[in-house]
Amino acid sequence: MTMQAKAHDDDDGDGVQVDLISGDRMDGLRTMEKIRLILDSVHEDNIVILEQGLTPDEESKLIEVTMSEISPDGFHGIEIESYPTSGSSGSGFLGRLMGSDDDNKLTVIGPANRIETLHKDENLISTLIRRK
Repeated sequence: MTMQAKAHDDDDGDGVQVDLISGDRMDGLRTMEKIRLILDSVHEDNIVILEQGLTPDEESKLIEVTMSEISPDGFHGIEIESYPTSGSSGSGFLGRLMGSDDDNKLTVIGPANRIETLHKDENLISTLIRRK
């Protein structure tokens, strides 16, 4: 499945752009290409939703690169939340207990100064997105 959609800001600045990126699109990229794709979008105050999550190593590298780009008067960092999609193997309690590294999860990434997680459980991420 190929998916990359954008919901563009409207003229009065009240809108939020959401980039939905398919697993197929991410599969063709190296780790740093994935990170740049994500961070370039977040630097523009967009929300990124990955159909499939990053591996633990990729997520660690994303956090490392993000930390190096934070500045007091500019980029405030990212907020990242993930949860396993329904039907993914190893996503239940037993899978987590056994240390299953399942990267088949939906991931939401956005600017730390605009996105706030209100609620998260294994079936739902509820997020508030603040205006600029």
